[in-house]
Amino acid sequence: NERVHELIRANLHRAPMYTGQIQSRGPRYCPSIEDKVVRFADKSAHQVFLEPEGRDSERIYANGISTSLPQDVQAQIVTSIRGLERARILQLGYAVEYDFVPPEQIDASLMTKRVRGLFLAGQINGSSGYEEAAGQGIIAGINAARFCAGASPVIIGRDQAYIGVMIDDLVTRGVTEPYRMFTSRAEHRLHLRYDNADVRLTPLGREIGLVDDERWQRFQAKSAKLAALLQSWEVLRFEGRTLADWIRRPEEDGLRFAAVFPELEPYTRELDTWGRALVEIKYAGYLQRQQRSIEEFRRREEQAIPPDLNYSQVPHLRREAVERWSAVRPRNIGQAARVSGIHPTDLSVLLVYIAAGQRRASCG
Repeated sequence: NERVHELIRANLHRAPMYTGQIQSRGPRYCPSIEDKVVRFADKSAHQVFLEPEGRDSERIYANGISTSLPQDVQAQIVTSIRGLERARILQLGYAVEYDFVPPEQIDASLMTKRVRGLFLAGQINGSSGYEEAAGQGIIAGINAARFCAGASPVIIGRDQAYIGVMIDDLVTRGVTEPYRMFTSRAEHRLHLRYDNADVRLTPLGREIGLVDDERWQRFQAKSAKLAALLQSWEVLRFEGRTLADWIRRPEEDGLRFAAVFPELEPYTRELDTWGRALVEIKYAGYLQRQQRSIEEFRRREEQAIPPDLNYSQVPHLRREAVERWSAVRPRNIGQAARVSGIHPTDLSVLLVYIAAGQRRASCG
């Protein structure tokens, strides 16, 4: 409310974010209450969400008033909010400025380029915590174990999982603020759905020893049921049309056909399989277009760049491209194209140079 805003404005000179004690850029998607009051001065109020920390806990997390103001100001802010007049602060808000390893110094396995065998994950890589840290943690852990065993690292592609998008963004583009994973960052997000996560990742899990026999058998059985259901819809006909044709209609979920075709009835008891089949049928055109895009993406990812390439020796390559590629050391043309500051002409120059080198090697 306005009283809280007045308190904050009167004490900005005591907030580390405004006194210069903390100079780094914070996460743009969860600004402090000081930032909100200053940046949105036309607003007379901001929402605060009171979130219980647990079923059996009396602690409440006040989401929306993160702050680095002094203790006495924080106490006045909380008790000035309607409904919190008698609240007691158990843990004060605070600001943290932490160092991180520039993620261009890490490869896609999350091993540092300068120290072999050292794997990093989480906020030290310039990301936020929570899911981002957990996603990096499982990949770093897997690859650390495989490094010790002398096995090749697991690299998850941008077309395989959001973890792959996140890691590729970090190691290719770097960060200027704490990295958050959003679906909008993924160019293949129509393919990266929750309903097909098992199809995308279970075979990989099996290959590296993380999926046991029981889970693998369940996955194979589910895949077989999905294939059989889709085949049934293409073959069975109702009023002169295949069931697939009927199901392509926006309002049709297909469940009514189980009363007509008894062989479909068992599938209606497994709604995850039924729902997955609906997606495959209703969005077939979009999914096929996405698959063509993924195949083109993979072709570029297969165009390897020699790991010891000296970019400063590539004729006609812009200085910025030399600097960025020398720092990131992209593995392939696809990754090279995603490095920030790179122009299409840079890629053309690089492709010509690599092709010329390959011709010389074949002739020599």
